[in-house]
Amino acid sequence: MSIPASDVLEPPRVGATLQALRQAQGLSLDELSRRAGVSKSMLSQIERNQANPTVAVVWRLANALRVELSELLGGERPAAPAIETVASHATPSLSSPDGLCTLRILGPIDLAGQFEWYELTVQPGGALESAAHEPGSREHLSVLSGALEVTAGGNSQVLKAGETARYAVDGPHAIRNRSKSNASALLVVLHS
Repeated sequence: MSIPASDVLEPPRVGATLQALRQAQGLSLDELSRRAGVSKSMLSQIERNQANPTVAVVWRLANALRVELSELLGGERPAAPAIETVASHATPSLSSPDGLCTLRILGPIDLAGQFEWYELTVQPGGALESAAHEPGSREHLSVLSGALEVTAGGNSQVLKAGETARYAVDGPHAIRNRSKSNASALLVVLHS
């Protein structure tokens, strides 16, 4: 018994979806190739629907693009939950080299490099010293408790609880706790 050609299932064509996802993230074929470990020529063939990728290749591409397999295969995004919750233990954090400053990364990873916000805790004597960001970048520091000193553009200002400082960060800058008690703040970084 033969199956009519019209009844044969074809593999999903991921080319257009792959290209749209790659372009939406501003990735070149070279960058996606490097991230996924798939050759540039293979990526080009997949995008032009001249090659059907293996499951392993689709899996690597989905991981490199940070999307679900179903999104790449079906071209449909799963519905986002009405409220997305991130558990406290799942919120990543960074510490300064001296261990006296902790930054809890509150913003989603897909906004990194554009718009970032952090919960900053600085122990007495701690300093968060930063190199210059891109020209036009700014930080907004709102002190929640304690007092913090901000240094930017050759100037320094002490902020008390409830105060906010907004300053350019296209040069070296620092946030210090010169008091004898812990300080906490919200830090927002706007990249140019």
